[in-house]
Amino acid sequence: MNHHGPIRVVLADDHDLVRSGIRALLSTLPGIAVVAEVSDGEALLDALDSVPAHVVLTDISMPRLDGLAAIPRIRERHPTVRIVVLSMYDSIDFVRRAVTLGASGYLMKHAAPQELEHALRTVVTTGSYFSGSIAQVLLQPADAEDDLTERQLQILTLVAEGLSSKEIAWQLGLSSKTVDVHRARIMGRLDMKDVASLTRYAVRKGLVRA
Repeated sequence: MNHHGPIRVVLADDHDLVRSGIRALLSTLPGIAVVAEVSDGEALLDALDSVPAHVVLTDISMPRLDGLAAIPRIRERHPTVRIVVLSMYDSIDFVRRAVTLGASGYLMKHAAPQELEHALRTVVTTGSYFSGSIAQVLLQPADAEDDLTERQLQILTLVAEGLSSKEIAWQLGLSSKTVDVHRARIMGRLDMKDVASLTRYAVRKGLVRA
């Protein structure tokens, strides 16, 4: 991607402290400028429609429209914008889905600041960036049983973290009934009968910490 001036970054994360910390870090880097910051996927799309950008740096779990669901819509409306997912999840499910949907890079939130800078500069110049650990995840074989939607993966993760349907609904901007429907489908897909089984599965897959 050819561009003049600083690398223009749009930052999307629903946690204010995380977002402000990343913005503060990026503000210290020469040739990188945060041109917009948002807390959900719909606002991200609106920002890209109004502010020219080179890179989107987005979390996965956000209200209204999550980061994964936003990726194909960004690709369709702004095909030259690179999308780097910045997440706490390093499971094969999330990484593979992000890449399939069109992410240009994937970075862990615990990555060193130098790696974040390197990722942004690399994704602009070469078109993609994946750390060694994420590349190893991508090389792992996929399981046939892991055919869950990104929304179902989100809900599975939150169920395993101990949240109730009401709490999950509030966090994701859904109704409790919708969450219950997703939970039932997840259990059916994975052939599991209770929350304890779902939690063990989520831990085994790296969706949550043991």
